[in-house]
Amino acid sequence: MSDFRAPLWKIVRPLARLYWRLRRPLTAGVRAVVFDSEGRVLLVRHTYIAGWYLPGGGVDRGETMRAALRRELDEEVGVLVHGEPKLAGLYANFREFKSDHVALYVLDHGTYEHVPRKSAEIAEAGFFSPGALPAEISASTRRRIAEVFEGRVPDELW
Repeated sequence: MSDFRAPLWKIVRPLARLYWRLRRPLTAGVRAVVFDSEGRVLLVRHTYIAGWYLPGGGVDRGETMRAALRRELDEEVGVLVHGEPKLAGLYANFREFKSDHVALYVLDHGTYEHVPRKSAEIAEAGFFSPGALPAEISASTRRRIAEVFEGRVPDELW
């Protein structure tokens, strides 16, 4: 994150969380495990929070989960989904919001086109081997990749 954004985000983020807790007590999000031809997973590093995460984001009012997934992947990293993504699991995340729910999808190589793009929200994106993930990856992201890659039963909590 650039030097001027970090202090600003420390002020804005708690206010944004409070606003969303009051305004939208139930939220929905989508994330994707996107595999390339070598079996590596696409991860993103945001401009506003430390660590590496699966690409995705919030579901807008009047938008389906799959439509949100297509929009978020296109906006964040230039992944254009062809066909229907596979639903891998549904999760609850009670850490950030009162009731946040996340749908996790899997995109295998050949089910999407990747046209990398710049995004103000994404500082960096890259494909990583599931056995050599970055040290700064979030714990929940690491768990989701293991569930998908190793065929584990999905946990209920993000």
